[in-house]
Amino acid sequence: MNDLSEFKAFAERLAELARPIARHYFRSDAATLGTIDKPDATPVTLADMAIEQRLRDEIAAVYPAHGILGEEHDSVNLGAEWVWVIDPIDGTKAFTCGKPQFGSLIALTHCGVPVVGVIDQPITQERWAGVKGTGSWFNGQPVRANAQVKPLAETIVLVTTPDQFTGAGAAAFERLKRACKGVYYGGDCYNYALIASGHVDLVVEMGLKTVDFAALINPIEEAGGVCLDWSGQPLTLASDGTIVAAANRALADEVLRVLETA
Repeated sequence: MNDLSEFKAFAERLAELARPIARHYFRSDAATLGTIDKPDATPVTLADMAIEQRLRDEIAAVYPAHGILGEEHDSVNLGAEWVWVIDPIDGTKAFTCGKPQFGSLIALTHCGVPVVGVIDQPITQERWAGVKGTGSWFNGQPVRANAQVKPLAETIVLVTTPDQFTGAGAAAFERLKRACKGVYYGGDCYNYALIASGHVDLVVEMGLKTVDFAALINPIEEAGGVCLDWSGQPLTLASDGTIVAAANRALADEVLRVLETA
């Protein structure tokens, strides 16, 4: 395997390229932002498109043999050993509302397994980076998830929106709400970043795309946290979009028991 420190540095370079573009469009007028709705009814802005294209160009120039999976443009060479996964603005709704609870997500996978992840908040200039088997950092300083183990009944679960829970997942979410201390809505990728820093203990979601979760895994797991799907399996490019992100395995296991179909 190539030196992952080289890839971490490159991922952070990509985040640096994304920042000024996001800052240029943030809290701009509607004409500048150019928001439209995609076929799945989620919004996309000119900022999303511009950031992803800039990052794709950089990846193609430096690592032409690598694959690219992005939110807004067609996939490239997904059968490659190394594949970059990009969500230029995760939390576009927050972005269009002028709320800095969004982030640029950049991940690198090796044979389908995420090995580098960067969560970058361009407005507050906060960056989390994680490298498999190496560590997790916030603005260059090592971070750890909350080491205090507490039960689900004393834990607030963070969720971007209740609308994402459908079918059997909706019933599972209702069980989770009854079992936990409370629910906080909103936040997108920012919620997950705060697990790595020890401020948040639990995020549970479903219906995520690969671009939504690939970059979250290493910052959390290398900080001592846990990222699993609802069946308790590690997350890969082939995962189904369900996620339990927790500060520790004991909490994750308790959540998984609640989510199981009664």
